[in-house]
This record gives sequence, structure tokens and C-alpha cells, in this order.
Amino acid sequence: MTQLAPLPKVVLGSLAFGVFWMLAVFPSVPFLPIGRTAGALLGAVLMIVFHVINADDAYASIDLPILGLLFATMVVGGYLKGAGMFKHLGALLAWRSQGGRDLLCRVCVVTALASALFTNDTCCVVLTEFVLELAAERNLPAKPFLLALATSANIGSSATPIGNPQNLVIAFNSKITFLQFFFGILPAMLAGMGVNTVMLLCMYWKELDGASPDEVAAVKEMEAVEEGRSPAATAAVLALANINKSPAAVHGAAGLRLRRNGDGDDGEEESVMSENISTKHRWFMQCSEQRRKLFLKSFAYVVTVGMLVAYMLGLNMSWTAITTAIALVVVDFRDAEACLDKVSYSLLVFFSGMFVTVSGFNKTGLPGAIWNFMAPYAKINHVSGVTVLSLIILLLSNLASNVPTVLLMGDEVAASAATISASAVTRSWLLLAWVSTVAGNLSLLGSAANLIVCEQARRAQRNAHDLSFWSHVVFGVPSTLIVTAIGIPLIGKINI
Repeated sequence: MTQLAPLPKVVLGSLAFGVFWMLAVFPSVPFLPIGRTAGALLGAVLMIVFHVINADDAYASIDLPILGLLFATMVVGGYLKGAGMFKHLGALLAWRSQGGRDLLCRVCVVTALASALFTNDTCCVVLTEFVLELAAERNLPAKPFLLALATSANIGSSATPIGNPQNLVIAFNSKITFLQFFFGILPAMLAGMGVNTVMLLCMYWKELDGASPDEVAAVKEMEAVEEGRSPAATAAVLALANINKSPAAVHGAAGLRLRRNGDGDDGEEESVMSENISTKHRWFMQCSEQRRKLFLKSFAYVVTVGMLVAYMLGLNMSWTAITTAIALVVVDFRDAEACLDKVSYSLLVFFSGMFVTVSGFNKTGLPGAIWNFMAPYAKINHVSGVTVLSLIILLLSNLASNVPTVLLMGDEVAASAATISASAVTRSWLLLAWVSTVAGNLSLLGSAANLIVCEQARRAQRNAHDLSFWSHVVFGVPSTLIVTAIGIPLIGKINI
């Protein structure tokens, strides 16, 4: 049974966590506008300075597998983007699209299904900027699509052990097989995905009207004019460049010069032959480069599928992703600095600071004290007990994050369910996975996926949008409560 730490440690630990939480929610507060990343580091430093956690424990609390997985997926995502994977996905999303509402539904479905296989963090890393571009092309607001991406990624990731880090912890500790986990949560995931999509449509129905094709074309023309060019002039330049690059045009120009000058002298003939040889050499190099790019694209798809298969076989997710990333770097056979520069290192630093801060907050004993008080009322064989347990998980997942909540409560919840039946133990683990994952949609700080979407959207080169804490809460709170409640009765209905 978890005991509260001495009062000074509880107060100072809560103060440090409060500083972290405030700066994560309000990264530009007037009296300390240092941002989320520096705020996370400040919270971690305060935990050590206040002796809430010692330096060794602070370093040990940094979850390197999660950081490694996040880093590697950013690298793999960069290569997949270069291979055109997300352009194909965009074509799928935009194919015969019936407007903003139809596009929003497609984003929800595709994101949820992909998150179950690629993890929610991965999908948010590689899809955020892409979804922003889709919205910009149709003159649609960014916020509904960012909310759709973040919330659907969390809901979809609940269905598999590889969907998110807390599910990995649950699958390892509970010994539940991949198929048991998948079919145990699948009905809840599908129902939650549908309900979440309907709520998005209802809340942002009018904003999803978008613009007519003529209006979109006018906006693009204005953008072109602002850049100092006209669409017609740009098209003419590109057409002329393509003509000049073609071997046939070069040969035609050489023949025209010969015809103008008669038979020509020997110097002119040698010049023409030299030009022809140079043209053939350039054409050969272009063909070689095209074959190289085709090979790299094919290799990127193959190793990504291999990575997913390795996940399903139970191999270490972090090292599997890192191995995949390094394989892509080596086969690319070029300096990887350009690709590595696209990794959001500030996001990795933010998570490092958050791990230390959350670990220090757990050492105060406050999260454990909440469970000790509520445990007698959280029996899984009663509707009231399931309700109380779900509320506890929701609260702790948003205060101390979902992974520490699972680590803290998993064994206690399973032990309590073991007094009922063996099947109740399995259902308790699945219930913990479902509620702790969907709880991530409650607020911007509820899950890593939310923070990734927020940071990626803020730094996007096109259609950048700052998804604020309150704009997320307005939709996140009702969505989380309703989706969680609808999914709970469906947990464990399919037994394998």
C-alpha cells in the first residue's frame, strides 16, 4: 500500500509538478514565457533541487525505449514521406471527396486504423503536416482536422498491444496474447471511433463547408501573385524547362543549326557530336537516378512492412524501429544529416523532462493515495465499481500520464479482480488499457499524441495552427467521457 511521503516532500513535489503543468498548458505565460520544452526541464530540475527525487532515480526514470521509438519513427516517417507514401494516402483521402465533412470522416477512420499498427505517436508525427496541407488545399479550418487526428489516433491505438506504450506494459504484465488483446478491445474501438467522428461533425458542421473550387483557385492565384509570379507564367516556365530538358529537343536544336549553316564545317560537326554525347550522358544519369529512387521507395515500403511484422512477432519495438531507421539511412547511401535535421529534438527533450517530473510526483505518494482511498469502491464486478475505477484511471492518467498510471495501478487492479474470477482479471487489464488510452483525449497533456500534433502543427510550414489547451478541452472532455462510457460495456465481449 502506497504511503504519503513526508509533508515537505509532498508540498515541494506538488509545487514542482504544478510549475511543469502550468508551463505545459500555458507555454507563454507573461511572467515566465519559456515554452513547454524548457518548462518540462524546469519541472525536472525543481524535483531534484527540492530533493523529491535524487539524480540517479531521475536519470533512471527517463524512458529510453519510448524516446528511441519516437526518434526512430520520426526518421522512418521522413523516409516514407520521401517515398511518397503519404501522397498516396492523400490521394486516397481526397479521392471523390464530397467536401470537408467527408474528408473529416476519412481522416478519423484512416488515422484510427493506422494507429493500431503504426502506434499513435508515429501516425501523429507523420500525418499532422499532411492533414494540414489537405485542409489548406480545400480552404478548410485546421482545428477540426487536428482534433480528429489526435483523438482518433488515441482511440485507434487502444486496439493492439503495439498501439501505444501503456498497452505494451499491460500486454507484458498480463501475458495476454496479441489476438486476445485485439479482439477484446476491437468492438469498443470501433464504436468509440464512430461516436467520436459523429461528435466532431456535430460540433464543427458549419465550419466544414469550406470553399467552392473557384474560390480555392482564386486563393492559389493570389498566393502565386504574392510570391512574385503568376500561375500562367509559372506554367510557361515549367513547360519551357521540360522542353529544353528533353533529348529530342536537344537533337532538334542541333539539326536546326546544321540546316541553317548548310553542311557545316568539321568543328561544328564535332561540336554537335560532343553535344549529343553529353545529352546521352545526362539522359543515362537521369535514368540511373530514377531507378535509384524507385529502389529506395520500394525498400522503404518493404522494411516498414517488416517492422510491423516484427512488432506482431513480439520483438522489441524500440530497437526494431531504430534498426529500420538505420537500414534506410545505410541503403540511402548519402549523408543522413538532412533527414536527421527533420527530427524534433525539442520534443524528445520535452518528454525527458516530463518523465523526471512525473516520476518525482509519483514519489510524493499522492497518486497512490488516491487509489488507496478509492480501491474499496472500485470492484470490477459491479457497475458502480467499474464507474469508480474508470474515473480514477481518467483522473490519474491526466495528472501523472497514462504509462505511470498503468504501472501504478495494474497489479492492484488485477489483484482485486483475481478475487472474483480469472476472466475478470483479463477484463480488468483490458479495461485499464481502454480507459487509460481514451483518457488521453481529455486534455492536451493527456497523451504524447496530443502534444505531438500540437507541436507539429505549430511548426508546420503551411497552414500552421496553434492548438491551444482550451480549444482541445472544449471537445476533449465530452468526447472522452462519452466514448469511454460507450466502450466499457463492449470490453471483452469477443473471447479468443
